[in-house]
Amino acid sequence: MALYSAAAAVLQGLERGDGGIKSLVYNSRFPHVRQLYALVAETLRYSPVLEKLLAGAALLQAEKKLPPQLAKVLVYDLLFGKGLKCGGRWKALARRHRARLEAELARLKVQQKVSRNEDLLAPVQAASPGASQVPRYVRVNTLKTCVDDVIDFFKRQGYSYLGKAASVEELRALSGKKFCLDLHLPELLVFPPQTDFHDNLLYTSGHMILQDKASCLPAFLLDPAAGSHVIDACAAPGNKTSHLAAILKNKGQIFAFDVDTKRLATMNTMLMRAGVTGFQLAQQDFLTVDPGDPKYSKVTYILLDPSCSGSGMVNRLPREEAAPSAERLQALAGFQRKVLSHALSFPALQRLVYSTCSLHREENEDVVQAVLQEWGSAFRLVNAFPSWPCRGLAAFPRAECCLRASPADTLTHGFFVAVLERCGEGAAAPSSLPAAAENPEHGEGTAPGTAPKKRKKKKQRVK
Repeated sequence: MALYSAAAAVLQGLERGDGGIKSLVYNSRFPHVRQLYALVAETLRYSPVLEKLLAGAALLQAEKKLPPQLAKVLVYDLLFGKGLKCGGRWKALARRHRARLEAELARLKVQQKVSRNEDLLAPVQAASPGASQVPRYVRVNTLKTCVDDVIDFFKRQGYSYLGKAASVEELRALSGKKFCLDLHLPELLVFPPQTDFHDNLLYTSGHMILQDKASCLPAFLLDPAAGSHVIDACAAPGNKTSHLAAILKNKGQIFAFDVDTKRLATMNTMLMRAGVTGFQLAQQDFLTVDPGDPKYSKVTYILLDPSCSGSGMVNRLPREEAAPSAERLQALAGFQRKVLSHALSFPALQRLVYSTCSLHREENEDVVQAVLQEWGSAFRLVNAFPSWPCRGLAAFPRAECCLRASPADTLTHGFFVAVLERCGEGAAAPSSLPAAAENPEHGEGTAPGTAPKKRKKKKQRVK
């Protein structure tokens, strides 16, 4: 029964707008994360069908103590899954109503003139194509291997390598056992949507990280110099932390914070598997971290990816059901402004990346604008990655320096990224990143893997 209770709690969190499916599943404390994720994802996929079945069978009216989210996961597994995996009163309840539910399912199929359960989903998928369009992105963990070796590994497994993509359309066209190198990020391989690598040797050994492309942007754009001290302010589950370590080449120090003990323990296991060294995990709210503590006197880079509405996650309830209330957006934005301003108060800070998986201007451009106004001329926006196609909303001057990502335009989750740099004496001169994206020798859209050489001197000045 624990599985169904956990799944119902995740559905409740999605309806409240507490976050995306991945973060809520990760925070659930359920021991079998993959099993829980699969049940929630499939229940969401069938959600419109389940609602019709529940209404037609009048299940919630007959069982007034049955929460609607729990009803959905029970009915999903009863009719569409592999059968109920629980005992006790909930299984007895489901069996009691099974005949009515099956009759309602049959009626629905006749009404829509289909014969298979899957055919009931076609209108839903046509209306919400985002999740099905997003490819499977694989970040090569350069602490353990290199891109060429991973490509050779997949070739030996029967995959066809198509080389480096030249456009987003080439990513959209991937199918079968074909893959390519991403057109923007130099250590990112791209496979067709829904490709499952959870049991793949390279994943279980930490040689590759399953991470959405948009989620790779914050560490990539922060681009800390090897040997630097870096803070990952809201670190769990640790994908961005491991990406930072790879960019640092395990030379330097990463301070990572999260308030949940279990999340940190899981993150520690993940980082160790990925071969990350030189990191300190702390169970602490980043807002309580003292910028004046000598321990952080050499911190020159901060990655800040705070709690947000998660509205950019593609595996969510439909937008009209999952949209957070105005009050919740205001509360989130207030927290985000506070934590961003706190991050800028670290005395040696030179560069900061602020990111969210939110589509809402209130959590993105409005937060950046408010904090920049608060800090006056101390910090400025960097025109990050000029060849990236989607820019910030025109909410204030230079807001176009920020990046946005979306399933439709960039084949990623919805995301927002802003890069801030300190101005003034001793600071690195304002610049655009990645530098290679501006270099005519490399051309538009070229993966900026050579950018660090161009910026090496500037990095030395901010150490």
